[in-house]
Amino acid sequence: MIDVVEDKRNEFKIKLTDSLEKEVISFLNTDGGNIFIGVDDNGNIRDNLGNVDLLQRTIKDRIKDNIMPSTLGLFDVVVNEKDNKKYIQIVIAKGAEKHYYLRGMGMTPDSCFIRIGSSVECMNNETILNLFSKRTRNSLKNIKAPNQNLEFKILKIYYQEQGYEINNNFLKKLDLYTEDDKFNYVAYLLSDNNNISIQFARYSGNDVYNLIENEDYGSCSIIKSMENILNRINIENKTFTKIEVPKRKEIKLFDYNAIKELVTNAFVHNDWSNGYSPKFEIFDNKLVISSNGGIQEGVTQAEFLEGFSNPKNPELMRVFRDLNYVEQLGTGIQRVLKVYDKNIFEFFANHIRVTIPFNSNSFDNKKITDVFKEDMSLNKLQNSILKLIMDKPNITQEELARLLDVNKRTIIRNFKVLLENNYIERVGANKNGYWKIIK
Repeated sequence: MIDVVEDKRNEFKIKLTDSLEKEVISFLNTDGGNIFIGVDDNGNIRDNLGNVDLLQRTIKDRIKDNIMPSTLGLFDVVVNEKDNKKYIQIVIAKGAEKHYYLRGMGMTPDSCFIRIGSSVECMNNETILNLFSKRTRNSLKNIKAPNQNLEFKILKIYYQEQGYEINNNFLKKLDLYTEDDKFNYVAYLLSDNNNISIQFARYSGNDVYNLIENEDYGSCSIIKSMENILNRINIENKTFTKIEVPKRKEIKLFDYNAIKELVTNAFVHNDWSNGYSPKFEIFDNKLVISSNGGIQEGVTQAEFLEGFSNPKNPELMRVFRDLNYVEQLGTGIQRVLKVYDKNIFEFFANHIRVTIPFNSNSFDNKKITDVFKEDMSLNKLQNSILKLIMDKPNITQEELARLLDVNKRTIIRNFKVLLENNYIERVGANKNGYWKIIK
């Protein structure tokens, strides 16, 4: 038996039926929800789905091909297993471009559906006209890119690394064009070169009065910007060692997996249409992540914290999911809240701020070692190399080049300086050895 009950947000189906599209449309036009395939009315898993992988692909194709407007980024089809029995969960977000309807049937009561309680009802003409008048017309896919001379070499490399085939229809499939075949703002955000600024700031102390570093990781695909931000934040994730008898315990400054979820959310759900970007700030005692736009329309604070999803930018969500930066819709916040208290979130009318306290604050009376202190006689890159070696002594030069976003020759050149000045030494063989910090 699964751990949910059938209600206005959850629908149980023993098998896939012809009504799938109607059910999905009703959730898109209301508040989102879940459809469980292979589960009876009492929540028991029937384990009668046959070829689950084929069924999963069939469901995805039906939702994508038979519903208008585009549902890309608004649904997930997940194979779950409990007690050695498999069932399928279709996670559906609240749609931003209501109303949704059956392709080929137009906007009529016979093709538009809404969820009332636990049942699916046809919309009347008045409801259809009302929803259509409120449809979100300023979504990123409808905003023309300020520059139409765009290239997507970086985006294509990311997709190829995930095993996708790149063909002449690649950009069309990602919904990167407006209705008049111009690049839209989603394309602009994902293109190799843009004018999007992504700010990272480092302060000395616990407030904004002593700024010691201000870097811009923008002007490129926001996916690359996000990776660079994550790499830069990870450099700050020092390892503290608490000495205990009979062993020592290593503790990170913050939980990187939770931070990764929060940074990804900041990029995917940011309101890019107003020209503002997410901002990332590190203080001595905390990390602060700010994104613009507030909570998604139609979602309460409680629903947000429970993981209910209403993607502001479904086209971006689709790309980030394709590239495995996002897993199942709505699960990112839940993973964060397994590590941190919900009070890390602050909600404002036009932005959301997340404040992550550093773990070092809880060791006031403990012996802490291995805290990295920057050497002012070294350059910024050399200090970053030392930080990463402290965090991972067996790190390779290839990994360092990728994390620091430089080529391997630059790493080798700076390694030579560190070796010649006795900052580091190699312990053991090249294959199984590690780097040791001397100074």
